[in-house]
Amino acid sequence: MLTFAFRKVLTLVGTMIGIAALTFVITNVAPGDPARLVAGPNATEDMVTTIRTEYGLDKSLPEQFVVYMGDLVTGDLGKSIVTTRPVLEEVLRYAPATLELVFVAMALGIVVGVPMGMLSAVYKDGPIDHATRIFSISGVALPAFWFGIILQLTFAVDLGWLPVSGRLPLVTRPPQTVTGLLLVDSLLAGRLDTFWTSLRHIILPAIVLSFPCLASILRVNRAEMIEVLQSDYIVAARAHGIGSFRIVAIYALKNALLPTLAMIGLRFGWMLGSTVLVETVFDWPGIGLYAVSSALSSDFKPVIGVTLVIGFFFIVANTLVDLAYAWIDPRLRSA
Repeated sequence: MLTFAFRKVLTLVGTMIGIAALTFVITNVAPGDPARLVAGPNATEDMVTTIRTEYGLDKSLPEQFVVYMGDLVTGDLGKSIVTTRPVLEEVLRYAPATLELVFVAMALGIVVGVPMGMLSAVYKDGPIDHATRIFSISGVALPAFWFGIILQLTFAVDLGWLPVSGRLPLVTRPPQTVTGLLLVDSLLAGRLDTFWTSLRHIILPAIVLSFPCLASILRVNRAEMIEVLQSDYIVAARAHGIGSFRIVAIYALKNALLPTLAMIGLRFGWMLGSTVLVETVFDWPGIGLYAVSSALSSDFKPVIGVTLVIGFFFIVANTLVDLAYAWIDPRLRSA
């Protein structure tokens, strides 16, 4: 098991180097001169040259890459050319908002997706099964930006039940930062009104982000449950007179959850990447919105930094799933 884990860690390091190299090249060959953009339209050529020299943009691309990888080893993600602040500080400032959104969306996907998958399998080819299958296909097919705008127009603009965007109203003072997660920090501070306000703000973006994940969990759990419910030990359990609810909720669900666990790990990384679109639609102040605003300013260091952070969490989530699988099934350790 230790050898398997060591191989996985080496793969993780190699993949991160590959992501860093690929992202660096793509962002730096993109059109646009960040030094001239930051200097402004009235800047002289000397001012542009000074900015270019200060941020190392006057060096060749290979030289910039070597310097960047050297800084990366020490945990330095560079400095934003627009805000002049270290990218790592900015990422740490925005990351809690993104993580809170992903955690809520993932919880929503699991809490709704697993029971719906069970119901769909138990009532296979019935009306409930057909309804959940249409629901799951919609979850995969609907574009997130379109779905988000429809929810905003319906529940925020027309009905006025939920806020259109943001994480908290401007007039609301946030609780003291402990975890960076507003829902948790407001509870720790005993501020139930702030908890309720932040919960209302996160509902719509969490629904949009969780919908594809929910649909995938539903489909995987349904397929596995159907297979497990037809297995011999389930037939034997029925023959012994064990109740249907106990068979489905305990014996069948336990085995059907293993592939669902892998799907959850994959979807966690996917959700981190998808926050870019959802945060833009809902003006959610996370690392996705930070990356988009930086890209529009041709500020490449934050874009690379955010990509690396998202890639790191994606790979770590998949590695943990692989380790869990190898721990459960030792035959996979030699694969």
